[in-house]
This record gives sequence, structure tokens and C-alpha cells, in this order.
Amino acid sequence: MNTKPESLYEKSLEVLNDLFGKDTQFALATSQDNQPFVRFVDVYYFDGSFYLITYATSKKVVDIMANPHVALVSHRLHRFMGEATNIGHPLKPENALIREKLVQAFEKWYFLANNEKDPHTCLIQVKLHEGFFYKDEVGYKVDFINKTAASFPFHFDITILD
Repeated sequence: MNTKPESLYEKSLEVLNDLFGKDTQFALATSQDNQPFVRFVDVYYFDGSFYLITYATSKKVVDIMANPHVALVSHRLHRFMGEATNIGHPLKPENALIREKLVQAFEKWYFLANNEKDPHTCLIQVKLHEGFFYKDEVGYKVDFINKTAASFPFHFDITILD
């Protein structure tokens, strides 16, 4: 493609927002004591990070506190690596914007699955370092740290069985 790196990076962010600026399920991989753990989570993409709501004493948060380096992978081969942080309770004033976005994105289940009266309810932010995703038969490999992207033809040809 004849696109300047800056504009290609911006284009990749638009695609990323289009694909994942909504309730999306990913497998979240964490590691503790050199032992990997994987579980499915609902995430929402916003401004260079994925966000999820969970419980501060859950295994995933304990793992993240011990080792913040995580990976996210979807059943359609989208994959990301980044650094996860517990940014605290959803009702903290500094979390108001992302909480509003999560309530909207997860509207079917947000209040059914989460008790905001519980002080252990928390938000996890995964600041992205690198990722691969695709749309309309174009693959994007993105370096979020250096703000660069490459694009290439990509055809998803794996049969997904439910």
C-alpha cells in the first residue's frame, strides 16, 4: 500500500476502534511463577487500551499484580500484547469516562454481573504494546509504542466450529 506510516498508523487505529470499540470476547493470558493461565474475558477498546471489569481478588488480577505483561487473543486470530494495570474501582472520579463507555458497551450484562457497591470491583486497563488484527482482507501489524503500522493482504481461512 502507498500510505505514509503516520497515516497508516492512524488508519489502523480507526480499524481497531471499529472492530473492538464494543463488547468483544478475548482469551486473556497471564503468567505467574512462569506458569501461564488463560481465561475468556469481555473487553472494550478505547484510545490505545483494552478495558475489562472484574474483581480485585480474582486469579487474573492477582496474576496481573505479580506480572503485568499479558496477551489477548480472539477466536478469529486477532492478537495483542500489553501491560495490564488495575486502575481501581469503576466509581473513582478518574474512571468516570471509561466506566460510562463500559456500561454502554456491556449494557446487556454490566449491572447483572458487577456489584459497584463492592469495594473489590475494579477496572483493568491493558495498554497495548503490539498487535495484529484484520478487516476487509487487510491485515495490520501495529507497534503501539513506536506508533507504527504495517498492512498486508490477509485472508482469514480457518473454519470456526461452535
